[in-house]
Amino acid sequence: MKELELKDGERVDDLQLKGLKIIQNKNGFCFGIDAVLLSNFAEIQKKDTVVDLGTGTGIIPTLIAGKSEGTKIYGIEIQEHVAEMATRSVKMNELENRIEIMNINLKEAVDHFEQGSVDVVVSNPPYVNSGGGITNPESAKAISRHEIHCNLEDVIRVSSRLLKPNGRFYMVHRPSRLVDIIDYCRKYKLEPKVIRFVQPNCQKTPNILLIKCVKFGGNELKFMAPLNVYNLDGTYTDEIYEIYSNENIDVFDRR
Repeated sequence: MKELELKDGERVDDLQLKGLKIIQNKNGFCFGIDAVLLSNFAEIQKKDTVVDLGTGTGIIPTLIAGKSEGTKIYGIEIQEHVAEMATRSVKMNELENRIEIMNINLKEAVDHFEQGSVDVVVSNPPYVNSGGGITNPESAKAISRHEIHCNLEDVIRVSSRLLKPNGRFYMVHRPSRLVDIIDYCRKYKLEPKVIRFVQPNCQKTPNILLIKCVKFGGNELKFMAPLNVYNLDGTYTDEIYEIYSNENIDVFDRR
């Protein structure tokens, strides 16, 4: 583990996974449970080539690297200072041979990879469409949360271009966009195969959606049992603790 100098507002969080750590800025957009759930949901095989569209701090490539062998992961991030911070995390973890952070708009990814050359695409994209209500559209938090530099269709279109036939696409999003997600996925030949809803507890409606699609896959869709984050007494459920078994749940609580 390399020691790197931190910039103002930055901290290092221990992921409690094979000694891996992540640099985050408390004044920017820190990763949350969505990224952890997506990295756990994605099925990564040995020697897969993986592209993470909108990687942010690089949390998803870092977690995937910790859970898989021989995988090459590319993290695409448009914000220069965020991409630079993610690159320092890669160096800190000595993962330069497995993770590469690319400071480009994800819509440009098709210019940097051969079409149909990627095994897996993952994405935790901005959830909020671009219709108003943004105080500062160039702030790191706004870019991470709102469809400013890309939208849902961009993410799905680019993913399809990158993926090999039978390549897998994994995304976390909001249930309110499910109709749009399926519509765009089918438009770009990514067939939805598995959906899992995540809800705060068994008495609440889902607020997170996990979806797996396969390029040119058959038309059979399966629904997993919903994942409850909390018990009714406010404690984390056993499944959440199992997902975080090799990670530090306190990191999520500090976001």
